[in-house]
Amino acid sequence: WDPKKLLPRELLQNMSTLGTAGLAMGGQRKSGQDIRTENVTAANAVANVVKSSLGPVGLDKMIVNDVGDVTVTNDGATILKLLDVEHPAAKILVELADLQDQEIGDGTTSVVVLAAELLRAADSLIQRKVHPMSVVSGFRLACKQATKFIQENLMIDVDELGRDGLINAAKTSMSSKIIGTEDQFFATMVVDAVQAIKKTNSKGEAKYPIKSINVLKAHGGRAKESRLIDGYALNCRVASEAMPKRVVGAKIACLDFNLMKTKMKMGVQVLVENPEQLDAIRQRELDITKERIQKILAAGANVILTTQGIDDTCLKYFVEAGCMAVRRVAKDDIKRIAKATGATLSLTLSNMEGEEVFDASMLGSAEEVLQERICDDELIVINKPKSKTAASIILRGANDFMLDEMERSVHDALCVVKRVLEFKSVVPGGGAVEAALSIYLESFATSLSSREQLAIAEFAQALLCIPKTLAVNAALDATDLVAKLRAFHHTAQTQKDKADRKWVGLDLMNGKVRDNKKAGVVEPAQSKIKQLKFATEATITILRIDDFFKIESEDKQGGQSYQDAVHSGSLEG
Repeated sequence: WDPKKLLPRELLQNMSTLGTAGLAMGGQRKSGQDIRTENVTAANAVANVVKSSLGPVGLDKMIVNDVGDVTVTNDGATILKLLDVEHPAAKILVELADLQDQEIGDGTTSVVVLAAELLRAADSLIQRKVHPMSVVSGFRLACKQATKFIQENLMIDVDELGRDGLINAAKTSMSSKIIGTEDQFFATMVVDAVQAIKKTNSKGEAKYPIKSINVLKAHGGRAKESRLIDGYALNCRVASEAMPKRVVGAKIACLDFNLMKTKMKMGVQVLVENPEQLDAIRQRELDITKERIQKILAAGANVILTTQGIDDTCLKYFVEAGCMAVRRVAKDDIKRIAKATGATLSLTLSNMEGEEVFDASMLGSAEEVLQERICDDELIVINKPKSKTAASIILRGANDFMLDEMERSVHDALCVVKRVLEFKSVVPGGGAVEAALSIYLESFATSLSSREQLAIAEFAQALLCIPKTLAVNAALDATDLVAKLRAFHHTAQTQKDKADRKWVGLDLMNGKVRDNKKAGVVEPAQSKIKQLKFATEATITILRIDDFFKIESEDKQGGQSYQDAVHSGSLEG
């Protein structure tokens, strides 16, 4: 072709075609509406996996991995983490659920369902010739207004609800989980555990480090036999049966080195001319560890915890002294015990001068340390440590699947209570927030004269996917219930004398709408705000994609791989 004979537009079209053809040779290219539709389809496929597990009557999923391990769970983040998702857009939703799990601990299923619905709504707008960037700016504005509306109108102060508010937030989190039938028992336990680990930072803010709560699992017994320990529980046992099983007024030494017969380091050679000298060397090897143990005992220690081993020779000294010694304690556990009891974790006994000393100030203290038998396992329980409060929850259940799911449920509830205590606010659950936001954003959209109006109206409609999904999962008439819910929230926002109707949400057990603030169905306000922000950001990330290139690896283009070359012998000179 002759460039001089072509018009500028035709020239550009030809050049772009040539460029695309050149790129397509090394892989695949999809662009425009094709890739957008594919992304939306992939996101909806991921959301459909977890959609039926949303709400108090949601169903569980069973996942079997490549080595045959079985997981039965209702938790959205866990389900998506275990699925091997390959599509790049769908992976964004998997990471979204993981982010919600890390930030809040609950609401992982809701955020994925909402993001997928927003994507579907955005795709229908783009197919109606609305520019993607208009949709993006509309969604951003809608998210900002929704967050503002929640903060100004739907938040309930926790101090107004008191301890019952915390228990209700934990019960709402557990309602869809395996322990939902015993929610009062577990919610009280979770609230007590979180309040036990309260600490204040340098700014005077109360913080609740959830990792300080140790959750242990024990086979056998009913779920109601689970209990909370005012202290720290370890999945270990005393090193010798001759040791005491209970020590009152415990002085605890936390060590990070082994108490075994000292051996020469690798590469050290000792030339011995007299056999008596050899015996002296062996005796000295024993005495080095003996002296270390005596220094620890002389400081007043009667409970010794170490992350490494204690051999039989050294155990004898502890048995004679009437001390309790525990070996092979997990590093994380011993760090938490040291923090709770006020002990110093000792990596070595050597001081700056090179002498081996063990000071009494390095010991921690607790009211008592005892070994307790639960089912087939034995646990070391450190009761009422002196320095900081600690808490441990021992879960009982029939099998591994049940215990693992109970642990996930308790962790979610712990995170929810932590968020409520730190941010001091909750919102009504059961689709109340989404219905209120839908009504508000619809009226807000009509007040705009810009092109974002359509996007905000679609955002408002997309929010209704949460109450609709809740109703569908409960085998109820979603259309009828959501219509009633919207009517209540419309009157709440338009008639000042009926403003109390803004707390109305779904009652899925009885198939009607009710005041969820009075019913005690509440969620952390932070959870709802983060869900909206994360879902909107994920949607915008996927919407901005209009071109997709997949580069094929060289061996797929017919080249010989390294392994093939080795087998064929072509590498040999």
